Amino acid sequence: MRRNKKIILVAILLAMLIVLSRFLSIKTPILKISFSFIPTVLCAIWLGPKWTVLLNVLGDLIGATLFPNGAFFIGYTISTAVAGFIYGILLYKEKEDSYTQKQFVIRLILASTLVAIIANMGLNTLSTCITTGKAFLVLLASRVIKEIIMIPVEVVVMLVIEKALRKPFDKYVRSEND
Repeated sequence: MRRNKKIILVAILLAMLIVLSRFLSIKTPILKISFSFIPTVLCAIWLGPKWTVLLNVLGDLIGATLFPNGAFFIGYTISTAVAGFIYGILLYKEKEDSYTQKQFVIRLILASTLVAIIANMGLNTLSTCITTGKAFLVLLASRVIKEIIMIPVEVVVMLVIEKALRKPFDKYVRSEND
């Protein structure tokens, strides 16, 4: 895929990411539930880890600048970069047939679980602990419940969306016909 197409695709996914994370999410002082994982996972599948990290970092920086939810803290940016890297490493499909559907499901479950444990429960909880002054284990308890619920939701949603977008993506974006 040409670089121009990648930049345009990242711009579209970036807009989706900002809208889903800043406007269409449920926020409490210690917890946030959103579907902002959708553009991140799509970018990971289509473009790989480098572009996904870029997408997530830009999404966090632009979102925090234009639509702040409080003071900016770099810990959340690092967390979203780590999540993008994990998704990108595990889900990137360099070619249409890089791996089978069964392998994709396994990779998606593994990626969602690792992001939930490392980025969401680990780094995000640590960042929230630092910014709010609340005890780590108290914050972690509510996040564990949220992540146990969200992992299967993420997997099912991404399976449906990826399958629906696979043919149009391969036809219009992945092809070298400009």
